[in-house]
Amino acid sequence: MASKNRVNVPEAKEGLNNMKYEVARELGVNLKQGYNGDLTSKENGYVGGYMVKKMIEDYEKQSAQQTGK
Repeated sequence: MASKNRVNVPEAKEGLNNMKYEVARELGVNLKQGYNGDLTSKENGYVGGYMVKKMIEDYEKQSAQQTGK
């Protein structure tokens, strides 16, 4: 089975990776380069969920600016 964790825009991979570590620091999750099997599913999910939340907020801000709201 192929991995579903692929980046649709390869140029964005580095930015997403940087965001992941930034969010982990903000949340106090000890995410490090390489193996992170010592983290709980809850911790990993929290980082991913917060990343999505931030991306949605950024998109909404950009949309509001483009529509002049």
